[in-house]
Amino acid sequence: MGVAKYIKDEKDRVLEVIFQSGIKVKPHYGPKDLEEVGFDYEKDLGEPGEYPFTRSIHPQGYRTREWTTRQYTGFGTPKETNERFKLMISQGQTGLNVAFDLPTQMGLDSDDPLAEGEVGRVGMAVDTLRDFEIAFEGIALDRIGTGLTINAVASIMLAMYQAVAEKFGYRPEVISATPQNDILKEMIGRGMWIFPVEPSVKLIGDTIEYSMKVMPRTNAVSVCGYHIRESGATPAQEIAYAFQIANTYIEEVVRRGYHVDQFARGITFNFNIFGNLWEQVAKFRAARKLWAKLLKEKWGAKERRTMFLRGLFGGGGSGLTKEQPIINVVRGAYYALAAALGGAQTTALCSYDEAYTIPTPYSALISLRTLQLLMDEVGLRDTVDPLAGSYFIETLTKQMESKILEEMAEIDRIGGMKRAVETGYVQRKVAQQAYQWQKGLERGEYIKIGVNKYTDPGPLGEEGEVELHKYDPRTAEEQIKALKEVKRTRDNREVLKRLKDLEAAARQGKNVMPYLVEAVKAYATVGEMTKVFKEVFGEFQEPSIF
Repeated sequence: MGVAKYIKDEKDRVLEVIFQSGIKVKPHYGPKDLEEVGFDYEKDLGEPGEYPFTRSIHPQGYRTREWTTRQYTGFGTPKETNERFKLMISQGQTGLNVAFDLPTQMGLDSDDPLAEGEVGRVGMAVDTLRDFEIAFEGIALDRIGTGLTINAVASIMLAMYQAVAEKFGYRPEVISATPQNDILKEMIGRGMWIFPVEPSVKLIGDTIEYSMKVMPRTNAVSVCGYHIRESGATPAQEIAYAFQIANTYIEEVVRRGYHVDQFARGITFNFNIFGNLWEQVAKFRAARKLWAKLLKEKWGAKERRTMFLRGLFGGGGSGLTKEQPIINVVRGAYYALAAALGGAQTTALCSYDEAYTIPTPYSALISLRTLQLLMDEVGLRDTVDPLAGSYFIETLTKQMESKILEEMAEIDRIGGMKRAVETGYVQRKVAQQAYQWQKGLERGEYIKIGVNKYTDPGPLGEEGEVELHKYDPRTAEEQIKALKEVKRTRDNREVLKRLKDLEAAARQGKNVMPYLVEAVKAYATVGEMTKVFKEVFGEFQEPSIF
């Protein structure tokens, strides 16, 4: 996904260019194009840092606030992850973005038979608070913000983050965590779900309500259009579906009696950056404007900061190729450029070897240096929104805005995002689009360098000629041994009491976060807490998408 379709004649001359979102691109643009799309400077663009924030949420842009660099990090044992955290921070990384292994994401302990072969393979294994104590040892949690890339059990991980911070002497109000915590996205595009839709959304509401009161610097949700796009959505659908998901979470908290200004600034976004440069820039500019309008006009936001679209523009994993992998370094640089020109506050860039596995220290540092080079050498911090006023970019931004609104209206027509997910509507649409794109790639309708054009690698190296991160099977043995030791030395009567309290709170519809924090502090395991929720809530049954 994410490359334009080029219609050519028999002499290979371009007759037509069509972006993935369905926007046709003209050979050139002028003032008349702005008139045709109804462009108005004050309403559509305005000054940086002023409503509708198309140009930037900050008046000076990157001049006074460089974007946060937050490379995706985590593998093996907590000790190995802690070492990688410290390496990246020592090299200038300004935030953490934690990867968890698949068993942890699914609420399974490392000694669960279903976890066999996956412990620590594609992220850090976490079973109890002891793992967080090791992973975050020596990290200044009052100065380093941490993304927790986890969804179904995000409430547990957020409780664990608060508990470890308190153990290290930090007050909850000074720490900044951003759990991804977007379960509707998982049900659409990734598959790491556990509980049904309604209780899953209720858990997200619990984290938002709790964070608002106890951890005000925490962003309780990072709505993740990223994975929806990786699964087959267009750039316009990526934004539209993410905003409709965010509407669902806002509705859950408003239903509890809160005003949007009390909590919505804690809802952030994770968007993708691979594909056509111009389409990505227009997507981010249109998204910033539409989010501000949505908060103001639909939800009645009064405070400026509530209307800020904040988040991580990063990744680009689906744009990477196993073929001629070194070219992914160049791809990544252009993806980072798109994020910067689009006004990202935080960027995490996929490394060139991530078409194969999690990055090595070498490849991760190349990605970090790419972001640093754009900030400090190339000049991306010189002026705010440097493409503003371009006939092409402003026309494209207005057209992208219209496409996003069309996609949002479609979700409204079928009853909202919860209904769209429960019935499999969105899943079917995205899967069908992914299939059509793959067939188009095979037919050569879309160009992918090294895949269907310029396929001879020459001296660049064949597929597989890249040094990969090595998985050590002893990781699981060490993790299970550590888990057994925690179970042996903890107060099991206290654990049982805290789990019973958690179950009672869940059955009574209370906010479960305070009970999770106490269970975590007693060293209850991720699997034990998840089991409580499974018994109360049941499990999500995936609808057929065929």
